[in-house]
Parts: sequence; structure tokens; C-alpha cells
Amino acid sequence: MTKVIIAGYNGKMGQKAVKMVQQHDGFELVAVYGLEEKTAIELDTTTKIFKSLDEIDIDADVWVDFTVPSAVYENAKFAINHGYSPVIGTTGLTDEQISELKQLAAEKKLGGLIAPNFGISAVLLMQFAQQAAKYMPDVEIIEMHHDQKVDAPSGTALSTAKLISKVRPSHEQGNPNEKETLAHVRGGDFDGIRIHAVRLPGLVAHEQVMFGSLGEGLTIRQDTFDRESFMSGVAIAIEKITDYHELLVGLENVL
Repeated sequence: MTKVIIAGYNGKMGQKAVKMVQQHDGFELVAVYGLEEKTAIELDTTTKIFKSLDEIDIDADVWVDFTVPSAVYENAKFAINHGYSPVIGTTGLTDEQISELKQLAAEKKLGGLIAPNFGISAVLLMQFAQQAAKYMPDVEIIEMHHDQKVDAPSGTALSTAKLISKVRPSHEQGNPNEKETLAHVRGGDFDGIRIHAVRLPGLVAHEQVMFGSLGEGLTIRQDTFDRESFMSGVAIAIEKITDYHELLVGLENVL
């Protein structure tokens, strides 16, 4: 039985994770962590509720994090230092912070996972996009999310750009003399790859990667219509992560 702590349990993703862990025969939800005074979900009487990191002192195997960008680094560091294998779904970690967490996990010989996206379709999109970029190096990314998302671009879009940049010669796209008559209209720039973030009510999580070449184009698109779709990836991560002894980035590493 894998003992699980869920941080950010009252959020939209956190609530889905709580339900999944409660229904999984191989998992035990031993604790939840969040700053909210009230909970919108039903917890077993055996599940402890913590409202600060200092309070947490419990036997557990895996720390699942669906909190906020401002808290995720300290949460992940806390988890590793206390022997909990972190499964991080919260975006916002910098490259420097990820490097520090990797080093800390290596010192502890503890498995962990940072997943920009737990959706299988999103993982496939990133892999397909990296393959396509070898042959069509001119590309732009459009990511679309609900209007309450706090970070932009999404972690998935940024990870997509990073994967593409590994196989694509660095270069600026478009007319070298172009001028923006409206600031930021061309989107963010990662190694010459333009990333555009859309935020609208009614959306959940969607990404489109557009490639252009002489006389042809290729569009790869992924859509998430319900956060429930992420839970199969979260379950796989919880099941497998304690078998590792390092901090991994990307769900594809445990599939």
C-alpha cells in the first residue's frame, strides 16, 4: 500500500487527486495539506489535515503537489528532505530550482517526478512535436487555458518549446524587419520559438503546435476537456516513482 500526501487538496486538480487516491486499491490517503479553512471534499476520519509545513510529521511514501507556483519549490524541497517522493503537477519552477531539487533528490537517493502535464495526449503531443521539428524547424505554439490560470505560458507549452529547441537550429523566424505595432502581439520568445497564451472561460487545457515549411504546413493539437483525464497519469506516477532514485522531469520517463 502506497501512503500518499496531497498538497493543494482543495484546488480543482487537488480534489480530483483526492478522489482518485481514495478509490485506488493500492493507495492510502494519509494526509492532505492546504491553507484553506474549509474543505469542499469528504475525507476519511483517518486522513490528517495540515495547514502548515511545520505541522507535517507523518509516515508517507509520496507527496503529490497541486498547489501554486509561489509555493511549489518550498513544498518540493520539504518533501524530499522528509523522504517523501514528490510528484509535482504544479508549474512555475525555474530551471535553477529544478537543478537544485534534482541535486537534493540525488543526495537522498529519492525518486521524484516533475510533470508539466499528466495527460497522455499532452505527452504524445510533445514527443510528436519534437520529431516534426527535425524536418520543419519553423514553428509557433499556441496554448489555451481557462481564465483562472495564474501562470503564462503553461508549463506544457514551455516544455514543448524546450524539447523542440533540442533538435531545431536556433534562429529567429519571420521577417527580420518586422515591427510590433501592438506590444507583445507576436507572443513570447523562447529560442526563436513564439509562444502565444490564450485565457478564456470555458477552456480547460489545450495546445496547438503549428509548423510551416515551403508549400506545406503541419498542425499538432491536444485537447483536455476534463481534468479527470490527468488522473491516470498521476496514478502511474504514484505507483512507479518510489522505484526510482532521482528526480525526473516529464511523465514520459515513467511510462
